[in-house]
Amino acid sequence: MTQSLNRLIERQIQKALAEGKLQGLKGEGKPLPDRSGEAFLDMATAVATRIMAEAGALPEEFKIKKLLEAAKQNYSRADTDEEKRVAMALIANLQQRYNIAVEARRKFMGP
Repeated sequence: MTQSLNRLIERQIQKALAEGKLQGLKGEGKPLPDRSGEAFLDMATAVATRIMAEAGALPEEFKIKKLLEAAKQNYSRADTDEEKRVAMALIANLQQRYNIAVEARRKFMGP
């Protein structure tokens, strides 16, 4: 079944290429966007997230995650103990906010 489905998909792609239907599409010639963060999301959440991102409305947890990654980089560049302490406090705060946002989304999306 899987092989026949793969062949059908490949034929449809080749047909669309031959008819020129895959030219002039948004993002043509550019690398695919990094969606590695979607690897741990269920399909419905990944699709909903992608639609919101394309509309420019990312959930709060994604904004916090970016801030958290930046804070971790700042911690790795910190020289003094005081700078590390401040950076670690920020990381702890952002991690807590991130966990709360993730849990809120999971409750909203339901089981």
